[in-house]
Amino acid sequence: MPSNSNPELRRARLLSRPTILAAGIALAVIVATGVFAEYQNRIVHYQSSQAKVSEQLGLVRAKLEGNINSNIQLIRGLVAVIATQPDMDQVRFANIARGLVGEHSQLRSIAGAPGMVISLMYPIEGNQQAIGLDYRKNENQREAAMRAVSSEQMVLAGPVNLLQGGQGFVGRFPVFVRDDTGSKALWGLVSAVVDVERLYTASGLLSADLPIRIAIRGKDATGGEGDIFFGDPQIFNDDPVISEVSMPSGSWQIAAIPAGGWSSTPENAWPIRFLILLAGLLVILPISIAGYLNDLRHTHMQELARRQRELQRLSERYQLALETSRIGVWELNLGTLELTWDSRMKELYGVSSDVGQVTLDTWRAAVHPEDRLPAKMAFDLAVKEHQTFHSNFRVITSEGVTKWIRSIGAVHTDLGGQRYIVGVNWDVSADIELNASLLAAKQSAEQRNKELEGARAQMERNSLHDSLTGLPNRRFLDKKLAGAKAGDTVTALLHIDLDRFKQINDTLGHAAGDAMLTHAASVLSSSVRAGDFVARIGGDEFIIAIASATSEAQLAALASRIIMKMREPVPYEGHECRFGVSIGIAMADPDKTHCGKRLLIDADIALYRAKSNGRNRHEFFNASLKAEIIRTKRVADDILNGLDRNEFIPYFQPQFDAKTLDIVGVEALVRWIHPSEGVLAPDAFLNTAGELNVVPQIDRAILEQTLWQSTRWKAAGLSIPKMSVNVSAGRLYDDDLIESLNGLAFDPGTLSFELLESIFLDDKNETIIANIARLKALGIDVEIDDFGTGYASIVSLLQVKPTRLKIDRQLIAPVVESQSQRNLVASIIDIGQSLGIKVVAEGIETMKHAAILRDIGCDTLQGYALARPMTSDQLMAFVRNESWRQVA
Repeated sequence: MPSNSNPELRRARLLSRPTILAAGIALAVIVATGVFAEYQNRIVHYQSSQAKVSEQLGLVRAKLEGNINSNIQLIRGLVAVIATQPDMDQVRFANIARGLVGEHSQLRSIAGAPGMVISLMYPIEGNQQAIGLDYRKNENQREAAMRAVSSEQMVLAGPVNLLQGGQGFVGRFPVFVRDDTGSKALWGLVSAVVDVERLYTASGLLSADLPIRIAIRGKDATGGEGDIFFGDPQIFNDDPVISEVSMPSGSWQIAAIPAGGWSSTPENAWPIRFLILLAGLLVILPISIAGYLNDLRHTHMQELARRQRELQRLSERYQLALETSRIGVWELNLGTLELTWDSRMKELYGVSSDVGQVTLDTWRAAVHPEDRLPAKMAFDLAVKEHQTFHSNFRVITSEGVTKWIRSIGAVHTDLGGQRYIVGVNWDVSADIELNASLLAAKQSAEQRNKELEGARAQMERNSLHDSLTGLPNRRFLDKKLAGAKAGDTVTALLHIDLDRFKQINDTLGHAAGDAMLTHAASVLSSSVRAGDFVARIGGDEFIIAIASATSEAQLAALASRIIMKMREPVPYEGHECRFGVSIGIAMADPDKTHCGKRLLIDADIALYRAKSNGRNRHEFFNASLKAEIIRTKRVADDILNGLDRNEFIPYFQPQFDAKTLDIVGVEALVRWIHPSEGVLAPDAFLNTAGELNVVPQIDRAILEQTLWQSTRWKAAGLSIPKMSVNVSAGRLYDDDLIESLNGLAFDPGTLSFELLESIFLDDKNETIIANIARLKALGIDVEIDDFGTGYASIVSLLQVKPTRLKIDRQLIAPVVESQSQRNLVASIIDIGQSLGIKVVAEGIETMKHAAILRDIGCDTLQGYALARPMTSDQLMAFVRNESWRQVA
């Protein structure tokens, strides 16, 4: 193992704790010594700086103090002259003052104020404003002037701003004279202005070479308590050197610091630090080197001991692994062919442990005869190519036990150049047996997978094919239509439905039905071309999908052949079964991309047309059929919207007493007020409404509006004894019919429901019978409409007991020309009246019809000859005018 990969050896490059501790103590001593030396050096440097500043400050203070005192002395001389010559005039004053003001002094002007009023001035030029100033009256100067007088001492004020510009110090000297008696009397004041700029310049305060910064305080000679009037005020806060400038009447305090401020770092700081660092290195370096060498020796010893322990541990693990895995180790000297086996090798081959030396013959004798040559060839190839030897072979032990041995070896060369091959053997019999069983299991699983795949394919086929006929089913067709690709499209569909199949299935049983379906599948399959296919999509419905180019003529011929073949009788258990087919055909437009589902819908629509046109025929889906479907869809949408918008309203056709022609009632007839097509009669929409299952809703709307209109008629004073409304068959089958009528307001006997005779009435239809009974209980009369065209019988009339029956117009129209038809109608009237049922004749087209029906005993007349259907407003006008009587 390389030493740089061992963590302990890497740590050997670091100092041990004792060495680090010793070096740390030495470093701490050196650092403490350095800090102390640094501190002392800073103190010495600070004291030296203060001495230098103090020396410079002393020179400046001396010059400043000397200049101020010299100026004061000059003025004192003038004061002494004035004291001896109190009557001095301006000329004399100017001559003396001229000698005092000039380049040899800093005096700027001198003024004399005998009697405290300035009258003497030099120079006068520029100072005219001061002449005549009375110190006793001037508030700005009175205090200072009186202080000088009272103290009898010169008072120095300033610096002050001068009226003539600039600044100056003003010295005020009181002048006293003695009178004849020798007493001292005040003469006045002498004021002298010392120019600030000249004073500072003469004293060196403004010198550019001055190595210190100076500030002065004590304005008006007030000492350290006064205001700062020169320099930076911050100087007094920066630990300055301070001195006093003495004056006769007070003092100034002058402070100074170095021009660059106090330096915290001495100039010799870095040389001293370098010396300290060098001294520290001279102490620490030998200690560190000695400690490092000692630690390195100790670490090497620890690493050697660790490696010995690791080697011992690996050796023990190797031995344990060999013993537990029962792996035998062998070695062959390729030069001498000397073979060496350990004890586990002998155990594997069944060789006694007493055998000392084994040879290659020992190995050959143990190997199974069939495996000797392959094992030897693998061994020779590994030696020749200097590759890893790898082989599986069988051995037969001395006890006759056969084992599978796996042998692995590698060629290597020792330091002396001798080549060896060293390897291992172990028993893999269990692995070989396991592999054999796994292989057998794999083959068995593969076989089961093939069987399952076959079953899955069969299930898939079953899911796509009809179990009875073997034809593709609806799922197959849907996938075919949805997944059609270019070149494999469906060009046409024939939707085929068996006619009369239900009767055969119901009369002869399902087995007969299955036989018919099988026969139909056979006929259809034999009728199509290769590439087309037939599918059974429902009970008795089939689809032929045409996958190649075709024409309408070809499809018509195919449909005709199928219809002809399907008409042929099919024998079944002694019966000849006959059935036909209706076929709807839809062709794909070659110029448009078509949808398979759309094509199927089109074929279904065509089939519906074929069945509605008489069955046993074929019809093509075409533009007109499509337009009819679109129109039906539009009508359906309009009907639903019309219900929402209350577009369905009642028209009322009056009913007249046959003898008196009085109005005895009205029939409410539904009309649709279409927003674009105007007023539509029921034959324009009733079939579509029936398909939508909204006829009951229309009936309900007409009933409610009729009852509402009746309230208008009553309010208008019009008498309409009875209102008849039509009721669809669906409502009679509704268990909730009576409940839906609750809440309607009408007088019993004034409302009548008209039921079509085509509604099959017998004693088995309990719901209808019960609803009719309940209607009568509510006071609603029942009428039979269109009597003579349906299934109503005398028995049904006895069961229902209608209030009135209406003879259909088909029976009424011929009575004018046909005596037999007149007799038939008369018989119906007699039957009705004998059962207590009033008879209404509808379809009265002429007054001759009215007269004949009146004469044969009809009770009520209804028809265009008397009145057409009209709105409620028109009916009210019609009743008021009684215009029908004029016609009659």
